[in-house]
Amino acid sequence: QVQLVESGGGLVQAGGSLRLSCAASGRTFSSSAMGWFRQAPGKEREFVAVISGSGGTTDYADSVKGRLTITRDHAKNTVYLQMNSPEPKDTAGYLCGSQLAFTATMTEFDYWGKGTQVTLCS
Repeated sequence: QVQLVESGGGLVQAGGSLRLSCAASGRTFSSSAMGWFRQAPGKEREFVAVISGSGGTTDYADSVKGRLTITRDHAKNTVYLQMNSPEPKDTAGYLCGSQLAFTATMTEFDYWGKGTQVTLCS
């Protein structure tokens, strides 16, 4: 059974930095593309970033390009989302997902974690 566990969320000041982690188990890590999505209260879940199984290809939502970076560590079976200079609009619950394809489409992800909350404070 695939399990994804996010961590690293919390309060962060605008202009600061934060790194989210997602530890994966139950599926060959290198065969799975991993992605981050986020959902703010009253809004739909939206795509943030995705990284291929090898880690060699990434894709980002336009709203986060240049500020958020997705990486993965195969030795630790963990994917990260580095948030540099976050903005109030980045406040949301962040969830990681696993898929066997490589897309930014939410429905293509077949496993999800429970999420970790990121809240910007000025």
